[in-house]
Amino acid sequence: MKVTKAVLPVAGLGTRFLPVTKSVPKEMLPIADRPCLDYIVAEAVEAGLTDLIFVSAAGKGAMEDYFHRDFALEEHLEKKGKLDLAKEVRRAGQLGTVITVRQDQALGLGHAVLQAAPVTRGEDFAVFLGDDIIDHPQSAISQLLEVHTERGGSVLALMDVPRDQTHRYGICAGPMVDERLMHVTGMVEKPKPADAPSTYSIVGRYVLAGEVMEILKTTGRGAGGEIQLTDAIAVLAERGEVHGLEFLGQRFDTGNVVGLLRASIHYTLKRPDLAPAMRDALKELG
Repeated sequence: MKVTKAVLPVAGLGTRFLPVTKSVPKEMLPIADRPCLDYIVAEAVEAGLTDLIFVSAAGKGAMEDYFHRDFALEEHLEKKGKLDLAKEVRRAGQLGTVITVRQDQALGLGHAVLQAAPVTRGEDFAVFLGDDIIDHPQSAISQLLEVHTERGGSVLALMDVPRDQTHRYGICAGPMVDERLMHVTGMVEKPKPADAPSTYSIVGRYVLAGEVMEILKTTGRGAGGEIQLTDAIAVLAERGEVHGLEFLGQRFDTGNVVGLLRASIHYTLKRPDLAPAMRDALKELG
């Protein structure tokens, strides 16, 4: 069955961006002139995922508003002759069907994903973590979906990291099926370089078998006293049902200030309307 549902856990507080995140959801912070979440949703829609499930929290209504049509604003812009802006506003409101569920307690990523179970209804689904923006002509999630179509089961996005940095990531273990594809047999959370079974870390894109929801229902609290998604995926890996793909593309960690700024510069330089001014600004800054 074709995967059509995407789960986006967006309930986090964004403490690394305080004080701005007192009033603005972290996911709505801009990369150039589009919020981070726009890039994630666009990636999902372009890959054929039609049902976008936001696992949200109180005070994050701005995210839902952004992905709904604002007819009054569109009409105002059109009357002013600002047709390009009207088109862009309309695009954001037509990206996909947004379904919102609440995570009332911050009990971890696994708990957040589990809140979407009534909507996924046992089907396989994709998961996007909003801190990871990945730029490539073929999106990272499309690359994972191709593996899922061919092999079934669950597919994780992997990134090869320097061995001396494995202590910062969740690292996958298992034999390589080919140059970029791993048959994942286990995962180790933040191992010391000498103990790391590989240098392939999990990045924020997943295609998961629907049965992971049943596993999450009985998954106890793990690292940090939270329900960890990796603990549930590890159960699937023990059954031989998980692969990891080293995706093609440039990844930006927008979960910190410098990473967000790097992403903004990158995407601004890709825009013909903004790139010349950005290059001038960078030259002025030395």
